[in-house]
This record gives sequence, C-alpha cells and structure tokens, in this order.
Amino acid sequence: MPQSILCVCLGNICRSPSAQGALERAMPEAEIDSAGTSNWHIGDAPYGPMQVAARAQGLELGDQRARQVSPDDFTRFDLILAMDAQNLSDLEAMQPADATARQALFLDVLNEGSQDVPDPYYTRDFDGVLALIDRAARAWAARL
Repeated sequence: MPQSILCVCLGNICRSPSAQGALERAMPEAEIDSAGTSNWHIGDAPYGPMQVAARAQGLELGDQRARQVSPDDFTRFDLILAMDAQNLSDLEAMQPADATARQALFLDVLNEGSQDVPDPYYTRDFDGVLALIDRAARAWAARL
C-alpha cells in the first residue's frame, strides 16, 4: 500500500481537497495531501460551497490550505492522482528527472466512462462530484 498520496487539480480549492478528505477517511494510515497545478489560490481555504457540501457528507475540509505542486512532491509521494487529463499532462510536464512517484488519474480505479472528475467550481454539482470522489477513494483504498 502506498504510504503517501498527493491529489492534484487546477486550483486546489474544490476537487483535490475533497479527494484528500475522502482518501484520509478511507485510508487513515496513509499520508494524504493535495495541491494545484496553478498558483491562483495559494494559501486559500477550499471553496466555500465545496466545504458546505463536503461537511454534509461528513468531510471537514476547512483546515486545508491551497498550495502549488512543487518538484519535491514527485519524490516525496508514492502516488500522485490527477483529477483530470489536463492536470495529468501538466504534472508530466513539470515532473523533474528524478521523479519516483507513480502518476494516474483519480478515476482510473473505477474503470467507467469519463476519467475526468468534473470541476464543480464551474458545473456547480458539488454533491455529485463528492459522491464520485468518495466512490473512487474507497476503490483506491480497496486496491492499495
């Protein structure tokens, strides 16, 4: 089982903080963190409507703060899970030569339909995204 997993989305205020919370619940023994490929929200708490929806499903995200992916993340974590194909492509472009972390899409574990977690910042479907993230987190916990 990987000892450490990094969840990555664009801004680190919706999808990846939710994935971090869901994986922490599903895999309490693992080190879980989240980050964004952009620097737009560094230091910000997760997006308010996402926090409200997460809290309703038993996840508390309020202590998390957005940060940007750093070169050290590619050796610090065993597994880096991107929320969509663009994030995965951005990660592949920024990974240093000495990277040791395995990279995958967060939804690869479900083997169904689209492999992209929709961005609720734009779709406004916070509950649907959280349900999808929770299913995938439980599947990762069972697989790893």
